Amino acid sequence: MSPDYQKLSEHIQQLENKLRECQLWSSSMPDATAFNSTAPFCYDSMPFEQWLQWVFIPALDGLIKNKAAYPENCATAPMGEIAWREKPGVKTLELIRILENIDAHISKAPQSQT
Repeated sequence: MSPDYQKLSEHIQQLENKLRECQLWSSSMPDATAFNSTAPFCYDSMPFEQWLQWVFIPALDGLIKNKAAYPENCATAPMGEIAWREKPGVKTLELIRILENIDAHISKAPQSQT
């Protein structure tokens, strides 16, 4: 695995670990209809942390596995700030910092990852 993909993989693992630590990791998948949302982050059909778990993390894992190019940019941290504004605290701030790291990593990465 290239160092760039390895770093992204580390960020993803940090995100999963922090979601678990914050008790925001779900043991059950949302209803299948929740994934049909056309809203950004499926915000109208599932909590942001479920979107991270069931959509974002698997998409990034797939990107790494397939050695695919990164998207042009990534901006998940602002949604985290909105989604978790009712859950203030050090742990949610740490989650947002991890998302900022992922956003920065993806947004600055060269488009050809192979």
